[in-house]
Amino acid sequence: RLIITISGKTAEQMAQEYGFTQEQLGYLAELLSDDYEELWCGLPSGGGSDDIVTVALSQVGNVGGQPYWSWYGFSSRVEWCACFVSWCGDQCGYIESGVMPKFSYCPYGVGWFKSRGQWNGQGYIPEPGMIIFFDWNHDGESDHVGIVESCDGIYVHTVEGNTTGDMCKQNTYSVGYSGIMGYGMLQHQ
Repeated sequence: RLIITISGKTAEQMAQEYGFTQEQLGYLAELLSDDYEELWCGLPSGGGSDDIVTVALSQVGNVGGQPYWSWYGFSSRVEWCACFVSWCGDQCGYIESGVMPKFSYCPYGVGWFKSRGQWNGQGYIPEPGMIIFFDWNHDGESDHVGIVESCDGIYVHTVEGNTTGDMCKQNTYSVGYSGIMGYGMLQHQ
């Protein structure tokens, strides 16, 4: 097994590491100014979001899913895994801003991400905050959905609603697990 750990550095740390001249530091400062914020925000993010993971983790232990399916608009309990994922996204403002759809039917969520080119299939190494879709019976249609908490390249750690015990809980799967259909990537506007 090969495990690669990637860590980030700030622009200033990289400038120091590469020995930027005063002129280069001036260009860097200009590029990082508020004048260019729109340019940087338009670049694709990694496809995940720590915010949605934080919200999902705060719900671990909920039994029955009542706040999620009732928020969605259902008057009684339904299979609520997608309602949970949508609710978490809504808490981050992602539905209103178009980062992700509001959905209660897993195949709709898959179609939404695929139609926008924001999809990676089985075997992909996901980032925290990506939306993980499952196809338990291997018929090409998603049966369940959750949120990626983390991935170390070998295991995908998730937060899911409507899972074992009718609750929100954390689960772990191998990256190559056959029940994983793929991942929806969040593209921040």
